Amino acid sequence: SDAFNRDVLAKLPGTTAIGHVRYSTAGSSELRNAQPFLFEYAGGSVSIAHNGNLVNANELRAELEAQGSIFQTSSDTEVIVHLMAKARQPDIVGKLMAALARVRGAYSLVLLATDGQHSKMIGVRDPNGFRPLVIGRLKDAYVLSSETCSFDLIEADLLREVEPGEIVVIEKGGMTSHRLPDTADRTFCVFEHVYFARPDSLVNGKSVYRAREKMGMRLAQEAPVEADVVIPVPDSVLPAAVGYGRGRVIPLEL
Repeated sequence: SDAFNRDVLAKLPGTTAIGHVRYSTAGSSELRNAQPFLFEYAGGSVSIAHNGNLVNANELRAELEAQGSIFQTSSDTEVIVHLMAKARQPDIVGKLMAALARVRGAYSLVLLATDGQHSKMIGVRDPNGFRPLVIGRLKDAYVLSSETCSFDLIEADLLREVEPGEIVVIEKGGMTSHRLPDTADRTFCVFEHVYFARPDSLVNGKSVYRAREKMGMRLAQEAPVEADVVIPVPDSVLPAAVGYGRGRVIPLEL
C-alpha cells in the first residue's frame, strides 16, 4: 500500500502483473538487479522474477558472453533469459524448458510473456522443489505466490502447490500444466520453516507457526538447559521459543 496507491494503479494498463519483494541474492543489491527483469527479444517480450540461486550461473554466463551475449545485470537470473533467447523451440514454454535444462540450482520463477499476440503468465519450480510456489484462485483470475499468506490479504483461495519440476501456464483459456524432463529427489529447503516463511503461511501443507513451535519442543527434549526465562531472538524464532518454554516449563519473556 505504500508503493501502490490508487493514483499509481490508475496509470498501469493491463490485466496481468508480476512483482518481486526480495533482495538480490546473486550479484550486488543495486537498482539494475531489481526484479522483475523485462527483456525484448525476437520472439516477443518476457518479464521474469526469480526466488533462489543458480549454482552454475557463472560458467553459463562466461559461455554466453563468449558467444556474444551482452548482460545488463550481475544477477544469475539473467542467464535464464539469454538461454531462452538462444533456444530454437518455437514457443515460449519450449524455450523455457530448453533454458532450464542447462541451469542447476534452486529456482521458483514467475514470468509474463508475449508470444506473438498472446500473453501468458508462467510459474515453474526446479525439479528438487527447493523454494516454494503456490497457486491461488480469485473469482476471475489465478494468482501465483511464494507464500500462502499473500492469498489471505487478497481473499484468494489456495488451490495447491506448484509441484517440483512443474510448469504452469496461465492464459485466457485457463491454466495448463507441463513437466520438466528432469527428475530429482524432493529436497525442500528446511530454512523456509526455520526462518524465511511468515508464521501465518502454510509450507508443504503445514503451518509454519506450528512447525516452529514443534521444533522448539523437540529442542527442549534434545538440549535441555537450566534457565529462568526463554527469550526469542530474532522475532522469527518466537514460535520455537514458545515450544521450548512449554517443553521445559520455563516462562517466555520478550
